[in-house]
Amino acid sequence: MPDQLIYAMEVFLNGLMAGVLYALVALGFVLIYKASGIFNYAQGVMALFAALTLVGIMEGQVPFSHLINAMFGTEIHHFGWHLPALVSILLTMAVMVLLAWAVNKLIFNHLVNQEPIILFMATIGLAYFMEGFGDIMWGADIKKLDVGLPQGINTAIDETTYGWFGYGFFIDNLDIVATVIAAILVIALVIFSQYTKQGRAMRAVADDHQAALSVGISLNFIWVMVWSLAGFVALVAGIMWGTKSGVQFSLSLIALKALPVLMLGGFTSIPGAIVGGLLIGVGEKLFEFSVGPLIGGATENWFAYVLALLFLVFRPQGLFGEKIIERV
Repeated sequence: MPDQLIYAMEVFLNGLMAGVLYALVALGFVLIYKASGIFNYAQGVMALFAALTLVGIMEGQVPFSHLINAMFGTEIHHFGWHLPALVSILLTMAVMVLLAWAVNKLIFNHLVNQEPIILFMATIGLAYFMEGFGDIMWGADIKKLDVGLPQGINTAIDETTYGWFGYGFFIDNLDIVATVIAAILVIALVIFSQYTKQGRAMRAVADDHQAALSVGISLNFIWVMVWSLAGFVALVAGIMWGTKSGVQFSLSLIALKALPVLMLGGFTSIPGAIVGGLLIGVGEKLFEFSVGPLIGGATENWFAYVLALLFLVFRPQGLFGEKIIERV
């Protein structure tokens, strides 16, 4: 087998793994958009905030310690304990649920039935507030996140592919774990959305806020539930990305890579978020491998957006999105 084909196969597999991580972020966008018609610009910052909170709880860091020390001249930084990863994840999830309740109570309760652009602008403000709040609460330094997930090369795949091709594929164990978790999340969310009373109520709220209220659906409950689910997805994405590259404020920029994923898969489709993520991940890796050397490289920075632009021109609803027809 030609060497270039073997290398391309390795690039393809790594692209699939990268696409899963993109899709994890896109899932949060889809959940909120399906339930409320809101494009949540703050989803990437939610992943950052969840990862910061998780590290802070695990390490026993005192929240707002920098602010407290500056105001009172103290040197308080840690409580002096370290919590297990599972306990810290559960406590972080409780924080994300509290955040969902606060966002609904303080922001979106006052914006029922407003124009989509107003709701979108509200999420932009929320994103900048959460980024600054996370900075004040936990500090801006780069943090290491370790919840016990396996990392490094998968030796089984390396040895197997070496036996087949004489060349061992480098596949990260963390990417394999992320793929399994994403698959479980998608299956669970599809079942929840299609076959539960709360899932049907979620879709009704997305279609018409006032009509949903008129048939007894609690808008407050649905929005808190959906933002909590999106917070859980953000926590999972934050764990994966934070473990992979450290918890730093550039983590919030992963939302930008989720935008092409949504344009390909459709803003209203949970499976579409996964398929779109895989297409972007594989496409950008293979394009960089095959075309990048010919045009100077760095194609991964723009390939996804060019592909998304083509979809906007020829199929704006995405592969799995619902085509919207408005009659006037």
